[in-house]
Amino acid sequence: MQAVRCPRTAARVACNKTLHLIKLAGFPSARSGVSTMAAATVVAPTSTDLKKAYDTVAAKLKEQSALSGVASLLDWDQMVMMPAGGSESRGAQKSALAGVLHDKRTDAELGTLLRQLKEGLEAGAPGADGLDAHARAVVRDAYKDYARTVAIPKALAQRCAALETEAYTAWVEARKASDWSKFAPYLQQWVDINLEKAKHINPAADPYDVLLEDFEKGMTAARLDEIFAEVRAGLVPLIAAIKAKGAAAISDACVRGSFDIDTQAKLCKQVSTDLGFGFENGRQDVSVHPFMCAPHPTDVRMTTRFKPDDVLEGLTGAIHETGHALYEQGRDLTHDGLPVSQALSMGLHESQSLLWERMVALSRPFATYLVPRLKEFFPAAFSDVSADALYAAANVVKDPSYIRVESDEVTYPMHIILRYEIERGLLAGTIKVADVPAVWADKMREYLGVTPPDDAKGCLQDMHWSAGVFGYFPTYSLGAMYATQIYQAAARAIPGLEGQVAAGDFKALKAWLNEHIHKLGSLHPSGDELMMAATGSKLQPSIFLDYLRAKYGALYGL
Repeated sequence: MQAVRCPRTAARVACNKTLHLIKLAGFPSARSGVSTMAAATVVAPTSTDLKKAYDTVAAKLKEQSALSGVASLLDWDQMVMMPAGGSESRGAQKSALAGVLHDKRTDAELGTLLRQLKEGLEAGAPGADGLDAHARAVVRDAYKDYARTVAIPKALAQRCAALETEAYTAWVEARKASDWSKFAPYLQQWVDINLEKAKHINPAADPYDVLLEDFEKGMTAARLDEIFAEVRAGLVPLIAAIKAKGAAAISDACVRGSFDIDTQAKLCKQVSTDLGFGFENGRQDVSVHPFMCAPHPTDVRMTTRFKPDDVLEGLTGAIHETGHALYEQGRDLTHDGLPVSQALSMGLHESQSLLWERMVALSRPFATYLVPRLKEFFPAAFSDVSADALYAAANVVKDPSYIRVESDEVTYPMHIILRYEIERGLLAGTIKVADVPAVWADKMREYLGVTPPDDAKGCLQDMHWSAGVFGYFPTYSLGAMYATQIYQAAARAIPGLEGQVAAGDFKALKAWLNEHIHKLGSLHPSGDELMMAATGSKLQPSIFLDYLRAKYGALYGL
């Protein structure tokens, strides 16, 4: 029920599914795909049986969704409102709720009914025609999730939970000391655990494919290799050409200065409102790390953070989270509480935040919309700033680009590809944990033309691996590519879209996204299939590369 840019939250989402797990007799083993039920008489279900089974499953899933919304709300409160003294009691509350959710997610009756539905639909049993595409998607995703959940032994799940805390503490100390060796033993444990987890779920599959499914349904390592090879071949020379122009080619001086935090917050609220965020069903606050939390589509909460010397930090963060929030507010309430109404994947969710942050907010038409608002809120700082100057300032390519979260839309994908390649190597055994700093430095030189000065600004900069999260990083760049392709499809369908953006009229774009992305939820089994439905083709990296070449070629005079 929540979508946040936080790897520890992503780890909890994956880990909570496996806490205190049990094998349930009568449910197909995720390892073999063969029922563990002893020889039994199979009775063909009737149409009434299938309808009743589906209604019962839907009720159980909706109850889980409601409880997940409560858990999401507790997380939001902890990060935004909770007094420091409440941490111990909050931990007890979340633990108790996690136990209740676990029991419901591994309910034996739920497993039996899901198996009955899956087999009935596959066999074309009486009543199967009465379950429409949305109901079938519910069964597909709920069955798969249940099978993955019950596949993990209790002892392994407990090891995951314990190691997450230990590894995070070690990562913090290692990063502070800029010493990879302090964290390496814990990463090795995560590599071993992830391999074991993947084997329990599906021993016949590529372990990375199994782990990737937690974050990007329907994606495979083979497809990622295909996508990232094309992106790598296109971006490395583009980055080199931009670097050759020098740092002075574009200036961002006009967005730097002294900007009152309260005034920045008011500006962000105005822009979020203009984009279409409904504050009657949401709110905007401040937190250390910007995130979006959605206990329900009618209750969507987002945060941002501000820098007093950089007005774009808070604004682009707010626009990014507004994109996530618009996705949640646009979900189809006809199927409220069911898997089919939820976002298809982390990559698709990220596509909506990046569509608004990059395709819209970093565009030249948006600069025309934004300059008058900046002059309204900060008249002294922006009195002489033009839309062209603002557009250039918002699109400076960072050099050197050491830190992923501080990079730009040109260099960012190479940060992701580097991490993906290391994760793949670690799981395949072709990269040793002790060698990660050297491999990291080599790839940074090859891809970005820089060498990290130390481990803290290199292989220890992200917390993801401390949470055992493998397969999460690719979703960031998949989101950027999805966003580019989706925006181009919207532009084809909406005459004069750029003029509307320049005029601050975002209603048509929001409505198109509601109809072609948000309301579809998880109806399709993969991002490629959703892209086929929404844009006419599966994900095409060439669209992303052409966009970057055209935009930055013009900005940097290439």
